[in-house]
Amino acid sequence: MKTPVERISLRKRLALEVSRQVRENNKKLHPLRQLFWECTQRCNIHCKHCGSDCKSTAEIPDMPAADFLRVIDSLTPHVNPHEVNIIFTGGEPLVRKDLEEVGQALYHRGYPWSMVTNGLYLTDSRLQHLLKAGLHSITISLDGFADDHNWLRGHPQSYQQAMHAIRMLAREQQLTWDVVTCVNRRNYSYLEQLKDSLYEAGVRHWRLFTIFPVGRAAHYPDFQLEDKDFNGLMEFIRQTRQEGKIMASYGCEGFLGSYEAEVRDGFYTCNAGISVASVLADGSISACPSIRSNYSQGSIYKDDFMEVWENRFQPFRDRSWMKKGACASCSFFRYCEGNGMHLHDNNGELLFCHLERLKRAQQKL
Repeated sequence: MKTPVERISLRKRLALEVSRQVRENNKKLHPLRQLFWECTQRCNIHCKHCGSDCKSTAEIPDMPAADFLRVIDSLTPHVNPHEVNIIFTGGEPLVRKDLEEVGQALYHRGYPWSMVTNGLYLTDSRLQHLLKAGLHSITISLDGFADDHNWLRGHPQSYQQAMHAIRMLAREQQLTWDVVTCVNRRNYSYLEQLKDSLYEAGVRHWRLFTIFPVGRAAHYPDFQLEDKDFNGLMEFIRQTRQEGKIMASYGCEGFLGSYEAEVRDGFYTCNAGISVASVLADGSISACPSIRSNYSQGSIYKDDFMEVWENRFQPFRDRSWMKKGACASCSFFRYCEGNGMHLHDNNGELLFCHLERLKRAQQKL
C-alpha cells in the first residue's frame, strides 16, 4: 500500500510534468543565473557540520580579487549581468577585507551580488560599507538557541553575534535577506519556539536544511534526524507556511513526494551545472560549491570559464547515469533524477534518499 507521501494528486502530477519539461529545456539552454565565488576557505568559527572542513588558516590561499574579476569580465559579453547573481561564500566571506572593493566592482559591471555569512564579523559599520558597495541580499546562519547554536558553530559568541546581525538586517527596508537553520536532533524539539523568536526579531523568510553527511558532518551521525522527525519537519514547515507569519521553506535538496510545492515555493530541481556554477578558492570551475571536487569541470587558470560552461558539465545536464541502485526502479526518478549532485559520493553513489526517509516514517505511523 502506498504511503501518503507517494499519493500525488493528478493536479500536482500535471504540475510536476510541466516542471520537468521546463528543467529539460533549461538543460539545453543552461542559462547561467547564479555564480558562487568561494572567496576564501578561512573561517572564524569551527562548525561541526562544515562540509569543507574550513579552518582559521586555510591550506588554499584566498583567490586574488583580480583573478575572479577577470572571470567576470570574460563572461560579461555572453550574459545579461542583471540576470546573474554573484554569491560570495566560503569559509566565511567576512574574513576578507576587500569584499566591498569586489562588490563595488561587480555593482559597476551591473551584477547583483549576495553573501552567506555566520554573522560573527557583521558589525553595523561593516554592513553599511557593504550596502554602499551594492550588496543585494544576504543570508545569516542560525542553528538554534544559544547553547545549541554555539555548540554546533564552535564559538561562544556565535549566537549573540548572529542575533545582533539579524536585528541589524531587520532595520534595512531595502535589503533582501533571510535566515537558514540546519535542523538536527538537538534543535528539532523546539522549532516552534525558535520560529517565534525569529519572528519577534524581524525574520520573515526562513530556510530550514538538514545536514548531509560529508566533511566534518560525516563524523557526527547524531546530526541526522530520525525518519519520524524528518517527516515531522515537513509537517512543521507546511503548517508554518499556512500560518503566513513567516515564510518557511525546506532547502533545495531532495524530492519530497506529496510535500512538493507545499514546503517550498516550487518543485524540486537540482540546478547545479544547469543554471548554477561556482568558482572555488583554488580556481576550480564547478557547480554548487557543496559538490565534491571530483565533479569540477575545469580551472580558471587553465580554461576559459564560458567555454567550460557551454561545453562541459555533461554529468550535470544528463543525469541518466544516476538511474542505478534504488533509483533504477523508482517511479519518481523522472522528477527527482537521483537527488542533488552534492548527495553523491566520490563513486557516484547516492548517500540517502529523502523520499525513502519519508516513506519509512509514514509506514510506521
